[in-house]
Amino acid sequence: MNDITPIIPFDIVGFDLDGTLLDTHRDLGAAVNHALQMGGFAAVPVAEVEGLIGGGAKLMLRRAIDDQGGITDEDFRPLYKALLGHYADNNTVHTRPYPGAEEALDALASQDIKLAVVTNKFESFAAAILTQLGLADRFVTIIGGDTLGKGRAKPQPDPILEAIARCGGGRCAFVGDSSYDMASARAANVPVIAAGYGYCDVPPHELGADAVIADFSELIPALQTL
Repeated sequence: MNDITPIIPFDIVGFDLDGTLLDTHRDLGAAVNHALQMGGFAAVPVAEVEGLIGGGAKLMLRRAIDDQGGITDEDFRPLYKALLGHYADNNTVHTRPYPGAEEALDALASQDIKLAVVTNKFESFAAAILTQLGLADRFVTIIGGDTLGKGRAKPQPDPILEAIARCGGGRCAFVGDSSYDMASARAANVPVIAAGYGYCDVPPHELGADAVIADFSELIPALQTL
């Protein structure tokens, strides 16, 4: 590293997955619509899928069904199982990293910053998708919504704190696109950047982040100012 390389004051940078690192809405939407159609519900238009994302696949499907009048838990279970099965077989049809994501990860790695993924997606799905996209090896750890057990996913601080521990400790910043990400980072006492280009469940500048970025070209400057 030469003397003019901008210094980033963090040892670890953690990332949410859906709507932050990867644009996943089309594959998630296809899985949700597969389950909805099995249950006799109307499909969700692609343009509305992003508004359902956040909190994991189960909550996503539940929101879509509740918008159409709801369903009993007993009837919900087979539809959720169908969603998971469809998504397991079709989770990288359209899913891709956001523009500039790989370059930003390379820039962080060039400063020996450790990278982590903290998502509410099942760990197995997250790891499989990142592997298929050739990104998994960039991360020290991939923590999913089921990694630490029930009740310990975002918005709890546990997964971010676990990521810090797995990365060997040090100063961490987190990047996410939802109120779940903001709450988790705040509870973990970690600075947080809002991915304003993602599936934000409230307007990006109302998420309460320390900084908001419009695309990945703004990530490194934002980290330098925290």
